[in-house]
Amino acid sequence: MSQRCQWCSTDPIYQHYHDTEWGVPEYDSGKLFEKLLLDGFQAGLSWITILKKRDHYREVYQGFDPHFMAAQTDTDLLRLLEQPGIVRNRLKVKGARQNATAWLTLASQTDPGQWLWQFVEQRPKINHFERFSDVPAITLEAEAMSKALKKAGFTFVGPTICYAFMQATGMVMDHTVDCFRYRELVE
Repeated sequence: MSQRCQWCSTDPIYQHYHDTEWGVPEYDSGKLFEKLLLDGFQAGLSWITILKKRDHYREVYQGFDPHFMAAQTDTDLLRLLEQPGIVRNRLKVKGARQNATAWLTLASQTDPGQWLWQFVEQRPKINHFERFSDVPAITLEAEAMSKALKKAGFTFVGPTICYAFMQATGMVMDHTVDCFRYRELVE
């Protein structure tokens, strides 16, 4: 069996995510929007909880269509809070609509994907951490992204969430050096 990052559990869903998605550079704006929202939903919860709910989120948000999400009424949001397949947190559900609106505003001005990648100068930052305990929870880049996203009208985008998002989307590559994905992604 290949060595994985220490944070990856034995759950097959988690392992698949680690092995195929986490740390892989993502440039598609739609996928970046989805991952940004999922990281916001994760606040205060374990990532595996969100991974297990991701397909249901995709269903209720019509593939994370920001136009659909921004157009949701308060009644629509109340219906979402009855969905057992998502995190039924009123602030997070309302925040998703707010973030969709902010995303559309950003998209009317620039390419959101390129805008997000500016915080790492448009290319992945490759880290070389030996232990999981060496990986930071927040960086200056994540703080800058958080501040810019909040200024643009987003919510649930604190610096810890932004750094997790940067790791997930490969803006920073934080697989530890003993992980098999480290070697694959560095090459």
